[in-house]
Amino acid sequence: MDSRISARMLALSLGGWRTREPAYEALADGIRLLCLDNRLAPRTALPAERELAAMLEVSRTTVAAAYRSLRDTGHIESTRGSGSVTLPLGRREPGRVDADAGTIDLQQASPPAWPGLAGVIAGVAGSAASLVSRVGYDVVGRPELRAAIAAEYDRRGIPTSADQVLITTGAQAAIHLLAGVLLSRGDRVLVETPTYPHAADALRQAGARLVGVPVTTADGWDLDRAEQAFSRALPVMAYLMPDFQNPTGRSMSGEERVAFVAGAERVGCTLVVDETTAELDIDRPDDPAALVSDDPSTVVRIGSVGKTVWGGLRVGWIRADGALIRRLAAARSTHDLGTPEFEQSIVTELFPRMPEIVAQRSHVLRQGRDALVAALGRELPEWSVPQVHGGVSLWVGLDEPLSSAVVMEARSRGLLLSAGPRFSVDGGHDRHLRIPFTAAPEDLERSAEILAASWERVRRAAPVATAPRLEAVV
Repeated sequence: MDSRISARMLALSLGGWRTREPAYEALADGIRLLCLDNRLAPRTALPAERELAAMLEVSRTTVAAAYRSLRDTGHIESTRGSGSVTLPLGRREPGRVDADAGTIDLQQASPPAWPGLAGVIAGVAGSAASLVSRVGYDVVGRPELRAAIAAEYDRRGIPTSADQVLITTGAQAAIHLLAGVLLSRGDRVLVETPTYPHAADALRQAGARLVGVPVTTADGWDLDRAEQAFSRALPVMAYLMPDFQNPTGRSMSGEERVAFVAGAERVGCTLVVDETTAELDIDRPDDPAALVSDDPSTVVRIGSVGKTVWGGLRVGWIRADGALIRRLAAARSTHDLGTPEFEQSIVTELFPRMPEIVAQRSHVLRQGRDALVAALGRELPEWSVPQVHGGVSLWVGLDEPLSSAVVMEARSRGLLLSAGPRFSVDGGHDRHLRIPFTAAPEDLERSAEILAASWERVRRAAPVATAPRLEAVV
């Protein structure tokens, strides 16, 4: 056992689980989804049967039967006197093809590779002799690439020199590195909710206590809550996605950007600004100014080519003041030994072509977004589909807290999605579903059909009085 989850936290995480009969299997499915989404880590001790039954207001027999079902499917193991513990999930071998070729996987919001990438890779491979004569990786990054990234920041009105840029193995590695250097166990970190779940996981792994600030597709960031969070929690760090936020697709207004900078400056908080989706503009009516501060140490920026070029090209970067860059470089060996030079060489070649790449990406995302919006409007007119001007996904509103149940039903029909609570900081969001529009239009149209069938079955099985009661708990 590595950790323990209380009955109250498990109930909050489950959300609207009572969606079909028999009740024990519905409960087991809810816990399975938590395991699949990694919201229940392996080797986590589950609450005792009696304790969970009291919290969920069901019989102990129902919980015992649910745990038995989970044991039968290999999700937990139980030992007399020690309770039940979640088990590691079996993983497919890397590169292995799914048995069901018809499955649509929308768990990751990753666009397909830019069409010209293969040619650039082949060109760089032609100079392999010079590359292999060197070590092959470095801690700070190739000077040419750092200079190209600095020039791009200059173009955006953010004066930057190459020594203010550190190259990482993707944006996720950048988040881990920053968390390891800037945070101590117990430090508070302000985070949007919903948010990018892997960032929240990295911050928690560093020992942070997350303080959520709501963001919605309709109203944006809750500035009153943000003001309270800065003043009362005194966060050491804030993790934000101001442009095409994942999963909502919302972008900060100028007023919201100013408010977050002012709050951070007032309490000495470092704003970690994730800009990995910032260039995924489809048709935004205006281009707000960058989030900046007079204090160069207040704003730290993260970027990558994972969304703009290809998720398999693991190159990201951190833009910060020189002193922090030196601290990050000194601490990096505890995280990784550096970024491969081959991949850095590819990205260096790509940077002059970024305007062309971004334009092509915008076209692809527009096709996907428009196809998905039209299909959802046709198949599920009762759902609330937001208008987004960029990014990678729709944060769709359901009229009942049944996101987790819909995801489980859709899985059985060949569609893989992540439920709304996966993106939550404090629980909830079971009235929302993130649907990426990065797949081919025909796959997105088929996804809407599957969701419509799944929604019909889940709604038909959902007890009428259950959903409002659970929403009140969340």
